[in-house]
Amino acid sequence: MTEFGYQLMLVAAIVPGLFAIVLALLQRAPSWWSVGAAVIVEASLLAQLVWSIILVSAGQIAVGDTIEFFGYLLTALIVPPASVLWAVFERTKWSTLVIGIACLTVAVMAVRMWQIWSGNAYDLNPLFTLS
Repeated sequence: MTEFGYQLMLVAAIVPGLFAIVLALLQRAPSWWSVGAAVIVEASLLAQLVWSIILVSAGQIAVGDTIEFFGYLLTALIVPPASVLWAVFERTKWSTLVIGIACLTVAVMAVRMWQIWSGNAYDLNPLFTLS
């Protein structure tokens, strides 16, 4: 996972998520606009999956656990389609809200994936190191 890919995935999850939440606040039932938000997030996740497989195949590994990284990535891939499936069966404003929250959930998972890949979560505060 590159830093550019991480930032791109954050934007691709936060902007559509907020857009879907605004649609829900406007009392809109799920439409192609809200479903399109989930599609954008899913496309960014699929691109990240392909890129991560290429990086690992080339010999790079996560600073944290590479298997945990792929576990987060595969779990994140399930979230947007699940929210769209919810919207298909329950066509209310709440389904649009579920799509927005699902997109923001992917953004949170992307932050965790970046922490695992880059190792930023493992040096939280140097004041608490044991020596």
